[in-house]
Amino acid sequence: MQWNWTQQGWPEFTYDPVRLEPLEQQFLLSSGEVVGAIRHVSDDERDQLRIEVLSEEAVKTSEIEGQMLDRLSVQSSLRRQFGLEADSRPVKPQERGIAEMMVDVYGTWSKRLDHETLFRWHGMLMTGSRHIGTIGGYRTHEDAMQIVSGRHDKPTIHFEAPPSTRVPEEMASYVDWFNKSAPHDESPLPALTRAGIGHLYFESIHPFEDGNGRIGRALAEKSLAQNIGQPSLVALAFTIEEARKTYYSQLERNQRMLDITEWLVYFAETILAAQQTTLRRVAFHLNKAKFYDRFRGKFNERQEKAIARMFREGPAGFKGGLSAENYISITRTSRATATRDLHDLVEKGVLRRTGERRHTRYSLRLA
Repeated sequence: MQWNWTQQGWPEFTYDPVRLEPLEQQFLLSSGEVVGAIRHVSDDERDQLRIEVLSEEAVKTSEIEGQMLDRLSVQSSLRRQFGLEADSRPVKPQERGIAEMMVDVYGTWSKRLDHETLFRWHGMLMTGSRHIGTIGGYRTHEDAMQIVSGRHDKPTIHFEAPPSTRVPEEMASYVDWFNKSAPHDESPLPALTRAGIGHLYFESIHPFEDGNGRIGRALAEKSLAQNIGQPSLVALAFTIEEARKTYYSQLERNQRMLDITEWLVYFAETILAAQQTTLRRVAFHLNKAKFYDRFRGKFNERQEKAIARMFREGPAGFKGGLSAENYISITRTSRATATRDLHDLVEKGVLRRTGERRHTRYSLRLA
């Protein structure tokens, strides 16, 4: 099988910039919208938005790789690292590690990339891991680094990366390319083009024993931030996870060739969709502020607790809507009291009611 790194010309990727031009322009327009929208959010809400976006990205980038994390624990760890008030819930090593990496990516976006940064991220990600030999360094094992699926006796090989002996040389070239392609450097590239090449290039080297996907997506975030001049807060992992099979099939197809136009179009469209998700989240936080201004002082303690819990679910809300059972579980109250509380909130215009009897569900009335 001829992988991209075995072909003459590697790592010089080719693509059609004309097909990317309108997408690049849309990215710049949407970036301006995101920056402008965030400016209208209060400092407290901006902190909360940052925590929610980073925690969602941390959870989803891990979920893409099959690792399930607790979002509230990740949020708690993020809040501590940003110096914000946090609850005392226990945080597992993996949750703390991914949170530390997300904060590091966020805080060092403008700095040039180096091997030490990549090693630091890997060390954070692999906190508590016992299944790999090298943590905080590139792989050195002699076995082939393969992406496989299927049965042990008849595996399907989706990709095979360069042997470990080639990794230091390949990564030296990668780091050099990443820095030179940044804005105001020797060979600057447009934002989406650079992020798309950078992600595929890194995943094709696959320099670590584990964590390559998560670090590769972090590099895309760093690349985008450098191109727009501030942390992007773009919901990239969230958007990729929604269509994970497409992401993997695009990677697999384009790791067999050096003409990566189709990959760059796919990745650019994914980033544009991620920007729209971020805009919806900003709108949600603006509406949340208006909501509390409108209804301040109109809730009892139980209602206050339930509504705060609903807001913590984010723009998507409770899956299928809030039920009476959800309300009882959150407030630890009786069914009769829950019924009165929910009816009161509907009457005040706080909640919208849909369905009947056991199918009754409630959602927040936001602008």
